[in-house]
Amino acid sequence: MKRRAPGEGPQPDSSRHVAARRSHPIRRLPIALTVGEPAGIGPDLCVLLAQRDLPAAVVVIGDRDLLTARAAALGLPLRLLAHDAAGPRPRGTLNVLHHPLAVAARPGVLDPRNANAVLGWLRTAAEGCMTGAFGGMVTAPVHKGVINDAGVAFTGHTEFLAQLTGAIKVVMMLVGDGMRVALATTHLPLRSVPDALTQGGLESTLRVLNHDLIERFGLVRPRILVAGLNPHAGESGHLGREEIDVIAPVLEKLRAEGMALAGPLPADTLFNPSVLAGADCVLAMYHDQGLPVLKHASFGTAVNVTLGLSIVRTSVDHGTALDRAGKGDIEIGSLLAALDLAAKLAARVEPNLPRKSPRDYPASLMKYPG
Repeated sequence: MKRRAPGEGPQPDSSRHVAARRSHPIRRLPIALTVGEPAGIGPDLCVLLAQRDLPAAVVVIGDRDLLTARAAALGLPLRLLAHDAAGPRPRGTLNVLHHPLAVAARPGVLDPRNANAVLGWLRTAAEGCMTGAFGGMVTAPVHKGVINDAGVAFTGHTEFLAQLTGAIKVVMMLVGDGMRVALATTHLPLRSVPDALTQGGLESTLRVLNHDLIERFGLVRPRILVAGLNPHAGESGHLGREEIDVIAPVLEKLRAEGMALAGPLPADTLFNPSVLAGADCVLAMYHDQGLPVLKHASFGTAVNVTLGLSIVRTSVDHGTALDRAGKGDIEIGSLLAALDLAAKLAARVEPNLPRKSPRDYPASLMKYPG
């Protein structure tokens, strides 16, 4: 795969893309942007974003006073507009949907009292996407620890949004530097990964991945490389049997249905450019098998995409960076890429039809195991 613009995934030849089949205008709904952890760099990113021309109309969901204070700390101009203000947005301004914090935030200092406000921003964005107020949502990073310290069981954006939207199965995928890397398991201790890999779970992951690469990314028949779990993909069972007992049977079943799947492949050679050149996406078995390679190639410009939702959601590829909040020494490349990709994905959503829930996908595509 040759390198491409930040946030842009592999673009195979035009014959492999879904033909432009919509004659009606592309929907131009704004993209919702949640501020994220108020003590982190999320507010900084929003202030820096205000200084740029943007790839789409953006409505920031957060606390107006927080954004104003952070702009002052950074020494940058900021004028806040109503979220539904008409007309072009000049540089130095942001359209903001105000939802106040419980207490004023200080850069770098976590406060559990603000956790519910942070989750409220996410709910507002997601509900706006579901009702058609927003075309999609982009999330700045949150701090999982402080939300749990507030007494809320929270494992991440992906799981939270899945529950909120009623998604049956969600898949985490990162896009960057011409690569797409999805995960069969996400935020688990490494010792828990083998037990978490089941035929049913892997099958549903591949069905969602294949479906959204078609519907969201416009690929006719996505070519997916599937990694093995063990070194050398198990070495014919001598280094582990997950490839034989779990992964291979699922791939055989789905290939028989017409999916273009290769694997299980040894992960140490899977990311060779000559191998990637023939693929649209890689499915890694666990977080640190696939993401270090992609982030090495595109850290700071990569984008996290949640597949399987009835809404469009992208995110930055980094965390809250508490130690850098309010200091002005950050880059916004990943946020710009996330906004750009969200706008492109939102443009593919049918404007005259209700949003589909994963439970409404055609049975021939999903066939979730019982």
